[in-house]
Amino acid sequence: MKALVNPDLYRPIVRIIDDEETVRNSEAFTLRVVGLETACYATAEEFLEKDDLRYPGCIILDVRMPGMSGPELQQEINKREIDLPIIFLSAHGNIGLAVDTLKRGAKDFYEKPVEPEKLRETAARLVEENLQARRKQYETQMLHAQYEALTNRERMILKLVAQNLSNKVIADQLQIQEHTVKIHRGNACHKLNIRTALEVHQFLTRIGELE
Repeated sequence: MKALVNPDLYRPIVRIIDDEETVRNSEAFTLRVVGLETACYATAEEFLEKDDLRYPGCIILDVRMPGMSGPELQQEINKREIDLPIIFLSAHGNIGLAVDTLKRGAKDFYEKPVEPEKLRETAARLVEENLQARRKQYETQMLHAQYEALTNRERMILKLVAQNLSNKVIADQLQIQEHTVKIHRGNACHKLNIRTALEVHQFLTRIGELE
């Protein structure tokens, strides 16, 4: 699991990647008037070199640029497993290209010039979605770290508890005393702040330890 940082420590940023300075400035102004913070890059290569990916947000990406194109950058973003959602902008409407980028995970594809209100609404929505997704991933990672801090015996017993097995049945399966099961079960549940077999099942499912 890739290590994450607490997303609430970093203010969301909308990345604007376009080789035309006037376009970058115009889009940045459009977003800043509603409180969205922006970072502008003239090339895909500059974004890959300089952007701080710890900051949640989204990307507004031009299709045609010198060097690496927008779709090529999208492929590199997917390859690096960068989770920032992408809005494509193009001065040359191309249905086939739009379909291809959407199939590869882009969230929207607009023709230039895009209506300012539409750009603001889409960017704000994607920023919030990315922030919420990162919060969920971070919380899951923290829960998984708590689980990994348990002893091997505690983890083994919890997986059997998740199957709604009684302490006696668990003891028989592991060939240990029922009292020992109670102790390990109690310690594990206390560490994870859970109590019932249902809560154990939900916890293990959330962190990916159960199908």
